[in-house]
This record gives sequence, C-alpha cells and structure tokens, in this order.
Amino acid sequence: MGDLLTSELARIAQEIDSRFDVLLTPPDDSRRTLYEAMRHAAIGGGKRLRPLLVCAAARLFAVDPECALRTALAVEAIHVYSLVHDDLPAMDDDDMRRGRPTVHKAFDEATAILVGDAFQAMAFEILAAPATHSDPFVRAELVTALAVASGPAGMVGGQAMDMAAAAVMHDLGTVSRLQQLKTGALIAFSIEAGAILGRNPPEGRTRLRAFAHDLGLAFQIADDLLDAEGDPAAMGKAAGKDDAAGKATFVSLLGIDRARAQAQSLSRQAIEHLGNFGREADLLREIADYAVDRDR
Repeated sequence: MGDLLTSELARIAQEIDSRFDVLLTPPDDSRRTLYEAMRHAAIGGGKRLRPLLVCAAARLFAVDPECALRTALAVEAIHVYSLVHDDLPAMDDDDMRRGRPTVHKAFDEATAILVGDAFQAMAFEILAAPATHSDPFVRAELVTALAVASGPAGMVGGQAMDMAAAAVMHDLGTVSRLQQLKTGALIAFSIEAGAILGRNPPEGRTRLRAFAHDLGLAFQIADDLLDAEGDPAAMGKAAGKDDAAGKATFVSLLGIDRARAQAQSLSRQAIEHLGNFGREADLLREIADYAVDRDR
C-alpha cells in the first residue's frame, strides 16, 4: 500500500468516525438504545473504501473537501445499513462484523432492523441538506443516483439475487451481474458522486464509469478470494461461508488462480481508464491496486 493511500485511509476513517460521533450522540430518552446500536455499527473498523472513493474522485474536479466528506458520509451510512441488515438471521446470519459482534447479536434483531432503517434515512437527509452543496440541482442528482444505486436496480436487487444463489446455480455472467448490483452499484455511485459534485456532465463521465465497473468487479473477486482463503482474524468476520452455503462465486466458477489473475487484470484495466487524468488521479490508481492486494 502506497504512502498516499495509507495516509488517506487513516484520514478518511477519522473524518467519518468523528462525524458519526457527532450525529449519533445518544439522546436522553427511550431512543438511547437505538443510537448506541447505531454507534456500535458505524464507529470504528471497516475499510471506509466508499468514502475514500468519493473523496478521491472529487479531487479530479477540485470539489470543496467538505462537500465531498458529507457525500462520503451519506454513502457510508447506506453501506452500514446494508451490512447490518445483511447480517440478520433472515439474510446471511453472521455473528461477527468488523471484529465485533453484529448488531443483532450485541443488541437484538428488532433494534438491528431499526438501525438499518435509520441509516438509510440519514443518508438522504445528509445529501439533501444545503451544506452538502449550494446547488439544489446537484443535491437532487446525488439523491437520485444514490437511490438508484442502493435500491432494487442496485444493491438491494443484488442482495435478492444473492439470497437466491444457494437454490439456483448461477453461471459466470449471472454472478458478474449479481455483484455489479450488490457491490458494484454503490462503488460506482461513490466514484460518480465526485463528478456530480464537480458539475461534470453525464457525457463526460464515461471513463470514470468504466473505471468504476472494473474496480467493482476486481474488488468483489478479491472478496471471494478472501472468503475462500483469507484469515478470519484479519478480516474481522467468518470465512468460507459462500462455499458452505453452496453459492456460485468467482472462485467456485474460475478456481483460485484464474480468479486472482482476473482480479489483477481488472485492476490494471481500471487504471488504464484514468489515462486522461494526471497526478490528481494517483489516489484512485492506488485504490485500484489495493483492491486486489488487501487482506480484509
């Protein structure tokens, strides 16, 4: 991991934690348990990859760092909500997340459902606020794009496909589509958000969208590799769950060696899409390398 990426990962993690700390100050009433559970889910741990992508992409268009960080916080709120709900017994039924008990284990299932609901609402509240951007049309585009990326045409749709995967053996094309929705859609939004904040028109985002597509697939293949052969202690969660559930993954369909080669190829291809940018894209290039070389 390069020095630039190391320092930015630490900085973004601190920024996100401090902002959640302020937003999630427990009130002195019967909502206190909800806020404490939200803090348990959101503060500390996690890669903060999506917030980092927002801020890295925003650099390409000289976006105000405060606007980028607020948008990054909204994306992370959606990501946290998805993790809390995915961990529920009715979904993936996980006991550990980010090295600590999942929310439904630390609290209870009803609280975990409310935690996810609250984070989803909070994400759009943050994006719609004038502090995120002075232009209401930019804020509206951010809200619309995040809604699409996180809904049935994006992350939630991918999770529905994933839940059906144990009963239906998917081929490589279907697994790729599943992951483009479940994981790739929110990664793609994180990158495009920088262009939206910078008022870059949709027709000018082709290369960034191609970068996001390849990065999202590379990231998911690396996740499948970690599930197959990663260290649970380093990852902060259980390994081998996909295989135990009989789900088709990039690893089960390609084998470990081909899957690793494919991830590395996608990472290189993603970097090539940034050829028309200068040093302002160095952080995105380092992220593309990190996506396939990480241990969690």
